[in-house]
Amino acid sequence: MSRHAGKIACRDIIGICDFDDPSSTPRFHLLDITSGKAESLLVAHGRGSDPSHTGWLHSFSNAMGSAASSSGAFVTAEEYVGNHGRSRRIDGLDPTNSNARARAVVIHGAWYAEREMIAQHGKLGRSEGCFAFGQSDLAHVMARLGPGRLIYADKIDRA
Repeated sequence: MSRHAGKIACRDIIGICDFDDPSSTPRFHLLDITSGKAESLLVAHGRGSDPSHTGWLHSFSNAMGSAASSSGAFVTAEEYVGNHGRSRRIDGLDPTNSNARARAVVIHGAWYAEREMIAQHGKLGRSEGCFAFGQSDLAHVMARLGPGRLIYADKIDRA
C-alpha cells in the first residue's frame, strides 16, 4: 500500500488474492485494516493461467488476449453493468498488470465461481483474467471494495 499511496484513496479495506492456493479454496481475503478482521471468499482465475484446467494458477500474464490473471497491485474504480451484470473496473498499478483496464480485467459475478462448482467438479471454472466471484458473494465484495481501494494479487509464499 505504501508503494502506491498516492493512488489508493480509501485505506480501510484491502483485497488480497493468494493465487498460491487452488480455486477450490477461499483465497480472496478482504482485510479490514482498522479491526484486523479478515474474511475469505472463493474467486476464479483466468483460463490462460491454467490452460489444462487443473484448478491451480500456473502463470500470470499482462498480455492482451492472454485470458490470464495478472499479478500485482490494483486500485478499484467505477461500477458498471456489463456482460456479466454488475461489475467494477480495476486499474493495474504495476508493470505486471498495467494492461488491466485495456484487457477489461474487472470484478464480476459468475455462475462458474459458485461453491456448487467445487462439489460438482472439485474446482471453480475460469474467467478471462477477471476476479470472478459467485453471484452469492458479489454484492458483498462490491460493497466492501468500493472505488479507490487496493487489491493485491500474487502467489504469496507463506514459508
